[in-house]
Amino acid sequence: MTTARNRATDRIRRERNLAVKTRLLEVPEATEDDMDEPTFKDERLELVFTCCHPALATEAQVALTLRTLGGLTTDEIARAFLVPEKTMAQRLVRAKNKIKTAGIPFRVPPDHLLPDRIAAVLAVVYLIFNEGYGGGRGELVAEAQRLGRALAELMPDEPEVHGLLALMLLLDARREARFRGDDLVLLADQDHSLIDAEQVTAGRAELDRALALRGRGPYVVQAAIASLHADEQRDWAQIAALYGELARLTDSPVVELSRAVAVAEEQGPDAGLAIVDRLELGDYRYLHATRGELLRRLGRTAEARAAYSRALELAHDDAERRVLERRLRQTSG
Repeated sequence: MTTARNRATDRIRRERNLAVKTRLLEVPEATEDDMDEPTFKDERLELVFTCCHPALATEAQVALTLRTLGGLTTDEIARAFLVPEKTMAQRLVRAKNKIKTAGIPFRVPPDHLLPDRIAAVLAVVYLIFNEGYGGGRGELVAEAQRLGRALAELMPDEPEVHGLLALMLLLDARREARFRGDDLVLLADQDHSLIDAEQVTAGRAELDRALALRGRGPYVVQAAIASLHADEQRDWAQIAALYGELARLTDSPVVELSRAVAVAEEQGPDAGLAIVDRLELGDYRYLHATRGELLRRLGRTAEARAAYSRALELAHDDAERRVLERRLRQTSG
């Protein structure tokens, strides 16, 4: 009787949550009877897979899921995609309209279709983590890691799942080192003794698992970079080489910017600046902050101050703003 009551309670709860999320997405409602026997132990992960329908472009799947289930605002999602808020709002509306007009059902995919949705699901989890990691929102970091662990349990032979979990663990291991009070501490100034060694070990174990599964995808490569960053003495040549591989896989100018930083550490600021100056990242604040730092090291003070000032105009986080203001004060001229 207890088991039956619990199952009935679970069913009612699942159908209520399904109805709520269906109304948010404005799609045809589905009930528990429309679904196969539940695959998911984690309800939020189940909903993420449900939202990531392959009839939508991957970018639309990710944006819609972040808005509906991830708790991120349209502005936060727009920043993650490096587009204006108005543009992202229009994309979300178009995605909802496509779901409505095409009659795409809000339904959990069967097991054999899960791999078709994994790219979008991983992107959702990673962007939730990034929003928390970059803005000091611990609840989003914890939620992303919980979803990552649930994914690893659901798909134990998928290397990119283990790569993403490894990446999140290794990055979050530096949490205490990244902040001093409310102030952001730059990588070069971080106290290595504050890094969570136990979490680094856990992250490297996940990375080893991904590599054992012959993982060579973007999340595995990023996890390998994060593992090297956890060392007290960083191998910048290896980090730069891995960023080169990641750039090849993703064709991303943001990755190229990160490679420029590693190249500058290995070969000097001139070499890094040569990469930065050919990137077209417009109003991306980290481009201007990086450029300011490299120019400062080269003694080009006036140009460095202009770059820092532009980064400061674009910054939305108070901790980042304080770092940039401090750099401006230090860069006299």
